[in-house]
Amino acid sequence: MKKNKILIILLTLLVTIAAVAQQRKVTQIPHFDKHELHWGFYLGWNNSDYRITYKENIFPNTSVKLDNKTGFNIGLIADMRINNSFNLRLEPGLISNESTLLFIDNDHLGVFDIISSTPIESTFLHIPILLKFSALRFNNVRPYLIGGLSYDYNFSSSQKNKDDNFSGQFRMQSHNFMYEIGFGFDFYFHYFKFSPSIRGQFSMTNEIYYDNPNNGNSPWTDPIASMTSRSLFIKLAFE
Repeated sequence: MKKNKILIILLTLLVTIAAVAQQRKVTQIPHFDKHELHWGFYLGWNNSDYRITYKENIFPNTSVKLDNKTGFNIGLIADMRINNSFNLRLEPGLISNESTLLFIDNDHLGVFDIISSTPIESTFLHIPILLKFSALRFNNVRPYLIGGLSYDYNFSSSQKNKDDNFSGQFRMQSHNFMYEIGFGFDFYFHYFKFSPSIRGQFSMTNEIYYDNPNNGNSPWTDPIASMTSRSLFIKLAFE
């Protein structure tokens, strides 16, 4: 009889401990995701490079390398609820980064003094339209996937500049289209939602603006078939 009582007490204690262990935390802003529209802002960092492909040309032994640095991004958020799992988002913002292109004459033929460097300081107006898929919320955390398309306007492209690399001016396209994918987590606090994410952004258009053919064959741009950017973003959103 005593063994049965002890067993019952132990089972009751185990059930109580399990119940306490599984007890949910206080749910912060429980109705936040029910809003049809909400707003926010983000800031973060980016690191970009270029995928460069080559074509047949009269400078077959020249190549291009990139020395890139970390940049920053900042912007606003407009979020529209579609249903419990999907949201449509507009995240316009500014992206700034800096890099240096190295044009290398591998045969040392004096095409451009063996190595020619061109700094690229870029500032973009970034306008993405994104679809966000959110998993089930657990306590005050909710993971999500996000992806979509964007239009980027390069304020620093120098596309309209009549000077080209023959005058020391490297030019890029002003208008570019991108796609981006990423993942992140929503953390719910008492007054706001904090959403860090990691995004990859990839260009769908050739971003190089070729030198004027009237100036002759260009060792800087003629070898390049396409030059498309690839960027890694870390975004910290506050909504």
